[in-house]
Formats: sequence, C-alpha cells, structure tokens
Amino acid sequence: MDIGRLAARAVIGGLFVGHGTQKLFGWFDGPGLEGTEQMMGALNMRPTRPNALAAGISETGGGALVLLGAATPAAAASLIGTMATAIYKVHKPNGPWVAQGGWEYNAVLIASLTALIDAGPGDVSVDAWFGRDEWGPAWAVGGLAVGVVASAAAVALGRRASSSVTPSPTGPVAQATTHDPAGDPVTAVD
Repeated sequence: MDIGRLAARAVIGGLFVGHGTQKLFGWFDGPGLEGTEQMMGALNMRPTRPNALAAGISETGGGALVLLGAATPAAAASLIGTMATAIYKVHKPNGPWVAQGGWEYNAVLIASLTALIDAGPGDVSVDAWFGRDEWGPAWAVGGLAVGVVASAAAVALGRRASSSVTPSPTGPVAQATTHDPAGDPVTAVD
C-alpha cells in the first residue's frame, strides 16, 4: 500500500474540502457565499457570485476527488488553479514568506498536487480501482498547465468585468482580504 500518497491525499484533499465549504456554506467559521462574494469583489474578480461559486466548488469538489484519488489530474488541476489565483490576486505583493502573507504555502500545495498527479494516487484510490494508480510526468505537466491557464483566464475575465464596476465592496471579509497581512479572509473574520 502507498501510505505516503494516501496520507498526502487525505490531508491535502480533506483541508481543501474544509476550505471550500467555508466559502460555500460558512462551515468551520468561514465567510459563506456572501462573504466569499465580498472577497471576490475586493479582489476585482467579477462577476463576484460566479467567481465565489467557482472557487468554493473547485476547492470542495477538487478536494473531495483528491481525497478519494478519483480523476486525479482534473481534481488537482482545479486546486492548482485556485492556488495560482490566490498567489496572483492575494499573496504575490507580500513576497514569498507566509509569515508576511506571502505565497510559499500556495506554491507548496501546487508542487504537492503536481507531484501527486505524476506519482498517481496510489493503490488505495478510485483511480486504481479503474486501473490507473499512476499518471506520469506528461499528465503532471498537463495538470499544472491547465490549472495555471484556468487561473490566468479567471483573473483576466475578472479584470475585464471589473473595469465597468466602480464601487468597492465593504464588509469584514472584504476588509480582511485587502488589509490583513495574510490576506486570508477566512481566518481574519471576527
């Protein structure tokens, strides 16, 4: 049994499910969909509701699939996309170090997900049940590329839609997104 891959999938996938359900439903003291919409507005990711839903569904669904080891390249690509967007829209100005709100944690997740695609989910997985416990480097590069391209498209579309909207969102989640050093509205809301 591939204990390392199973443990990585359980931790990474499980935490993404938690983070996504914070965005969608407000579980685990998260902001819920309304707060996530505020965050998207503060990040100029418009229209806010579709972007909030996309982030929450990508993290919840992608995390669940990674946890199960199902459709691993697609699941990991969806999570890579959300992390690439977080780097670009939230963490990049703060430099690399997470203690200053930087992007190192997001980069570690992207690298881990890419490695998980390459190595495959292991023999205790849905993919293995369907005869695919490994995917290989071409799938890993492809998953990474799909995630980064999807992120770039979401950022570009959000920027384009934002140019016609002038009001800036308010509320505790929007404030935390733009003023908290970590840039994480989920942990910054009182």
